[in-house]
Amino acid sequence: MTRRPSLTAAALTLSMMFAASAAPRTALAQGIDPASQAALNSLYSLQPEARTLASKAKAILIFPQVGKAGFIVGAQYGKGQLIKGGSGAGHYNIAAGSYGLQAGVQAFAYAMFFMTDSALAYLENSAGFEVGVGPSIVVVDAGKAKTLTTTTGREDVYAFIFGQKGLMAGLGLQGSKITRTGP
Repeated sequence: MTRRPSLTAAALTLSMMFAASAAPRTALAQGIDPASQAALNSLYSLQPEARTLASKAKAILIFPQVGKAGFIVGAQYGKGQLIKGGSGAGHYNIAAGSYGLQAGVQAFAYAMFFMTDSALAYLENSAGFEVGVGPSIVVVDAGKAKTLTTTTGREDVYAFIFGQKGLMAGLGLQGSKITRTGP
């Protein structure tokens, strides 16, 4: 199999996954998008420790649905919202490409808790926040969440991946970029 059909299949799958969510976004001046709030509520019910972390976070960047698809070559994309001080503070997207031994389609939600002013400033002032460059990010799994408190939580950013649906298997190199798309 050549790379061109693999790339085409991944792109087609991602576009189909987001066709339903492609409705125009209504501008909510100070509000939190309903999908973002629902995703946060889901995270808090799955991992109550995230609510404790949220109480100390400078801001939370939530992506209610990120789609990932691939066969050798993969891609992922999602839209999200920055929540600061209990209000919406901007819209963002996350995009990534990967190459390696992988196959499948998956959707998941993703939340990043910005714990320091410098990490938040990096997100807000960069042309694109690249995961793996800049502030240190700790991905929190169920085991790590149980030991996470506002005292032990001393990293710049904590990321939670939750609500996985579908199946994606494999190993590969991946780089994600987060970009502000609007107010």
